[in-house]
Amino acid sequence: MTSEPVYLCRLDELEKDAITGGLLPCGHRVAIYMIEGEVYVTDDRCSHGDASLSEEGTIDGCQVECSWHFGRFDIRTGEPVASPCTQPIQTYRVTVRGGSIYVAVGDALRLAPSSELCPGEDG
Repeated sequence: MTSEPVYLCRLDELEKDAITGGLLPCGHRVAIYMIEGEVYVTDDRCSHGDASLSEEGTIDGCQVECSWHFGRFDIRTGEPVASPCTQPIQTYRVTVRGGSIYVAVGDALRLAPSSELCPGEDG
């Protein structure tokens, strides 16, 4: 299912290699990442411990680590990559247009091939 992209925030509100919290129009909290100039959006809550990734998470390459139990997720796909996390987090398709960030709220997980490198990674 797809939907019209909804406005999330301005691109200049994001810091490089940092996590910013945001709200979807329905009030759902998301985490917004800018990694090597690419923008990614996931749910803000860890699927294991319900911690806020934007408030308590850290970025390592293309992964976000939850500070509660040190589980990790691939920011691009939402897939868990380190225990104790076993359930993925939702990711959203991102469009940057006119200096603004939009997300397609009704889209399914945004999947990246596991062989795809994170921006800035060497092969």
